Amino acid sequence: MSSTPNYDAEFCGKVPLHVINTIQPYGALLVLDRSSLTVIQVSENVEGIFGVAAPALTRTFIGDYLDAEALAFLQQLAVGMPTDKIPSVWTVQARQFPALIHVREKYILVETESTPYREEDQHSFVSIYQKIKYSMALIEAAATTEEVCSAAARELKKVSGFDKVMIYSFDEEWNGTVIAEEKRADMESFLGYTFPASDIPRQARDLYLRNPYRFIPDRTYQPVRLYPVMNPQTRAFTDLSDCNVRGVAAVHLEYLANMDVTASMSTRILSNDRLWGLIACHHKTAMPFSFELCAIFELLSHTISARIFSLHNKEKHETVTRLQDSYTRIIEQVCEKEDAPEGLFESDQTALSLFGAAGALYVRGREWYTSGVLPEKDKVEELLLWLQSRRLTRNFSSEQLSAEFDEAGSYNDMASGLLAIPVNTGKNEYLLFFRPEVEKIIDWGGNPDGRIVFEKDEKNYHPRNSFKQWRQIVKGSSLPWKEEQLAVAEILRSFLYEHSNKQA
Repeated sequence: MSSTPNYDAEFCGKVPLHVINTIQPYGALLVLDRSSLTVIQVSENVEGIFGVAAPALTRTFIGDYLDAEALAFLQQLAVGMPTDKIPSVWTVQARQFPALIHVREKYILVETESTPYREEDQHSFVSIYQKIKYSMALIEAAATTEEVCSAAARELKKVSGFDKVMIYSFDEEWNGTVIAEEKRADMESFLGYTFPASDIPRQARDLYLRNPYRFIPDRTYQPVRLYPVMNPQTRAFTDLSDCNVRGVAAVHLEYLANMDVTASMSTRILSNDRLWGLIACHHKTAMPFSFELCAIFELLSHTISARIFSLHNKEKHETVTRLQDSYTRIIEQVCEKEDAPEGLFESDQTALSLFGAAGALYVRGREWYTSGVLPEKDKVEELLLWLQSRRLTRNFSSEQLSAEFDEAGSYNDMASGLLAIPVNTGKNEYLLFFRPEVEKIIDWGGNPDGRIVFEKDEKNYHPRNSFKQWRQIVKGSSLPWKEEQLAVAEILRSFLYEHSNKQA
């Protein structure tokens, strides 16, 4: 159980972002019938690219407007497996436009920039690529997650030109904490601040698993509608989940305005195929969109993700190795002394150090064996009765015991955390480990209780307009039990059960 409050919002997580039926004007969108490559739906700004208004472009063959090479590549994709975001370059009316092609089951989505590709962009990209090679080397050489994120924030600000680059990681409740930041001197710092999960609700987080980045060049943009409104094939709004040019929810645009941000970009960081965090970039003024810049962010995102995953695996391996060594020594002690409590508590290597506990209790019938600091005996007896009522068949752990067992609130100072190992419930044999309370200070970016403000109709809502530090002190929690410790605890339970039966 996490000790950090859950400030996700159920209703925010149900807003259908994937069916926002407009796009941002920095790009254009075409929907093609997959079998015939006939245009069936377009954004209303396509005339600037094709020289033909949206109604006239529909029901025509896209090949009539493309160069032979681009058409051949499109035809090749159309007969293959469904794919997402295959890059291409379309030559239309002697001008080149970068394009991303999404092949769906029955239709093809094509998103392009609304302005032509410039020849000098290629040269600038080569120059930028040379810079990111150095950035990649710095990230890959970092020895800790904090060093990875600090290097990434510093280098990305240099490469991108954004006023502020932040990197934040998610906790178990999807609240995000800024762990690295590079910014202009006149911008407000959010380093160390935690932002509630409702700022990036569930369905928005899910989209980052499908879409590496989200670029909003200008939050004051005028939305561009699709023509016709409904997709003729599906008779519904076209699913724009994977499209970079997809329009932005009004509540998020208001959120950016409240932050005094005009342009923003968010890029995912993954670890073990799970959303670990985000790179969040802010700019006070509008920024031109660039597929090349997005490609750089996507590439560095992969580098950051790979390095963080590698460091986590290294840390996990070292933790497992250390725990296994300690566990092996404790088992040897138990076998040498032929008594579980003596081997666990009264030898060089104690079970308290194995699990990072301040107190422990081994109960065997009416016999009690204690070590370290424990609550008063009558309190522990109440706790044992509660554990017995749960009829445990496997280990129980909590870092916030009083949230599950009310009576534990009276001894939070010494036992906010509990690891209970039911050695043999039939013989009333338990091994308990206790951890003391550790106060946790959370500096929220604005009062999380006021993260959303409803209008009088209780339907429309607005994001908070202040991101000033709002400090919260969380009590009644211990340090969390590590996954590796809990795995060792399960092995220990099996050993103690066999040892108990052997002794009997």
